[in-house]
Amino acid sequence: MKPYLLFLLCCFGFSSFGQTAPESASQPDFTTENVKFNSAGVTLEGTIFKPEHPYAAVVLVHGSGQETRMVNMASLLAKNGIAVLTYDKRGAGKSGGIYTGPEVGTNNIDSANLNLLALDASAASNALLAQLPANHGPLGLIGFSQAGWVIPLAAKKNNQVNFMILFSGPVITTLEQLRFQFYTQGNTSFWDTHTEAEAREHIKSDPDRYQFAGTDPQDALSTLPIRGLWLFGGKDIQIPVLLSIEHLNALKQQGKLYDYQLFPELGHDTGYSKSQEPFNAAVQWIKTIADHMKRK
Repeated sequence: MKPYLLFLLCCFGFSSFGQTAPESASQPDFTTENVKFNSAGVTLEGTIFKPEHPYAAVVLVHGSGQETRMVNMASLLAKNGIAVLTYDKRGAGKSGGIYTGPEVGTNNIDSANLNLLALDASAASNALLAQLPANHGPLGLIGFSQAGWVIPLAAKKNNQVNFMILFSGPVITTLEQLRFQFYTQGNTSFWDTHTEAEAREHIKSDPDRYQFAGTDPQDALSTLPIRGLWLFGGKDIQIPVLLSIEHLNALKQQGKLYDYQLFPELGHDTGYSKSQEPFNAAVQWIKTIADHMKRK
């Protein structure tokens, strides 16, 4: 296995996203239904979580890793009145196709694979819509880590998507992320001994160790008309958060409807940290979007 691919596996998105989730006090009833849908020549399988009266609907998009359905996150969202489709990633679980990623020694962040995963997320969006009533509310994509590159591509492919939420999603190129991650080396005390200026200089000038076409999420983000929310941890050592925020601010100045929240004490696992703040912020933001669209 190539060294950098193993490094990506250990430190960027081979997560427990979907294995654990915080508890919710409110537990409205919801039903579940297993579904199959086609995408780019293969059949993918997932589960729809459907509250009785959903005010919004979302598709969960994986981080890196050979990930299956994010059942716990889907359940928690459904308990909060949001319809959810979560599916096994291509080549994982019961989904067909060939998995591309560190575990099998292949590059999961080259442009071809990210585009394929975006096609899958777009197809999942259509599959969810087909199972919902006409008054289902806005449709969004929620993703984690690596989905910061996948979701903007998927939203650009599918004009039914109304919003997106990224937990620790990078707003930098794939090559810049690699430079940063090689620099931090998974050191949880990295920010105790390094400055933001040092990190940025390394990202800017460090030679790339591997050659492949990079993906810049800003290419898609600069054209999308939908709303977006990014939830960052201030102690993240997988993505350069302040640089990502700087890029979001530049997009906001161009009129893009993008928001972000920074949780200074959290790391890369904003989706499943012990703190419920990021999750609660996401749910409240979705409610605001749904209310806004209802008034139109």
